[in-house]
Parts: sequence; structure tokens; C-alpha cells
Amino acid sequence: MGAFVSGNRMDFRAILESFSGTKIPMPKLKWANAGMVRGREFELCWRVLDAQYFGEPRLLQRRKRVFIVYDFGGFRSHKILYKPEGLLKDSKIIGNVEDKDTKSNRRYSDKTRRKIPNIRPFQDRKMRGGAKRKNKTLFTNSFGKPNEPFPTLLASNPIMFAYWIDGKEEEGFIRYLTPIECERLMGLPDNYTKYGEDGKIILDSARYKALGNAIALPCVEYIMAGIKEELTASVHF
Repeated sequence: MGAFVSGNRMDFRAILESFSGTKIPMPKLKWANAGMVRGREFELCWRVLDAQYFGEPRLLQRRKRVFIVYDFGGFRSHKILYKPEGLLKDSKIIGNVEDKDTKSNRRYSDKTRRKIPNIRPFQDRKMRGGAKRKNKTLFTNSFGKPNEPFPTLLASNPIMFAYWIDGKEEEGFIRYLTPIECERLMGLPDNYTKYGEDGKIILDSARYKALGNAIALPCVEYIMAGIKEELTASVHF
């Protein structure tokens, strides 16, 4: 999303103008997370997709990226990029869903012998910033919240997480995500980045860097599925 602000917001306009071949007015405050440029024979749409809301099962990584779909000979890009995703696609499942009070479904530690695992995404940048500024709140928040998605994978260093069992906090620990765990957060198969083209094993540091620079697969699959749907519909028509 840095493309929206880099170059004093001019860089993203340059991208849109290079695709559309026309002058694009600057927004008053900031670029919207979704938008459209339409000409006589083309349509361009952009949208920010967050990986945590895509994939089956849902990814647990907060990863926002700008995606652009350009239809060079029609006006179908908005149908592709803004295609709604069904929360429950099976009508039979929908019929069996019961509306219950969420409090009645909670599992309290005193009823489970205090053996509830806690997995918290650990944000070392926030922790270091809190320690440097002597900001206790910022330091504490670096341990994340329950069920919070992992922060965006970085190419510079792997992400850490904290793990402990209620009542046994002293036995908790902090460790880095493994390359396989990072691959899963990106929606990739296990060991997808393990081997190079020559069949030799790739260093973990190189795998972390590649995954930090990669695009979450479920987001791409969502777009490609929309393209296939539109192309199939046009052929049948």
C-alpha cells in the first residue's frame, strides 16, 4: 500500500496513467482503497486485498496489497475485482446455523483446568519501539491479541510469536515462524520454496526473503477465478 503515498502520492497516478494513456486527477486527500478508470474501450480497476480475508481456511496473516485488473477490450474488470465472496456457499450449511449467544460458547479457563493455549503474534518492531521510548503500553501490545492475525511477513526478518498455557506462563516461549509456517500463511504448499531450480536446498534466509516479497496465493486465485468466470460467460454468450 506504500504505492498510495510514495512520491507524494504521484507514483500511483503515474502507474494509472501508464496503463490508461490518459491524465488522471489527483485525489484531494488520499487514494481510495478501490477505484476505476474507464475509457472508450477499456476499463481499469484497482483494489486493496487483505490476505487474512481470503483462502480456505482463512489465512491468519494481515497482508494488504494493491491489485490492478485491466480489461483492454471491454468493461469487465469491475466484475472480476469486485466479485463478492460468499461467506457460506452451501445453502444446507446456512440452514443449520443457529443464532446463539456468543457468551454461552466461551470456554473459561477454570472449566478447562486452565490449559488454554495462547498463541500471540509477536511484533518485535513494536516491542523494540516500546522499549526504546519506555512506553509500557506499546511494549505490552507487541505480544498481540488473542486470535489476532499475524503481521505482514517481511523480507528482512522472519516473524516471531509467543506461546504459553494459562497457568503455566513461566513455561512459555517466543520463537520464529519456520519457512513452512510462512508458506502456509501465504497459502502455498509445504516446502514450496525449499528447493531451487537445480534441485538443491535453498537457505532458510533466502526462503524468508522470497516469501516476504511474495503475493498471497488465495488473493491471486480470487482474481483468476473471476477472470475465468467472465471469459467463460462471454464464450457461452
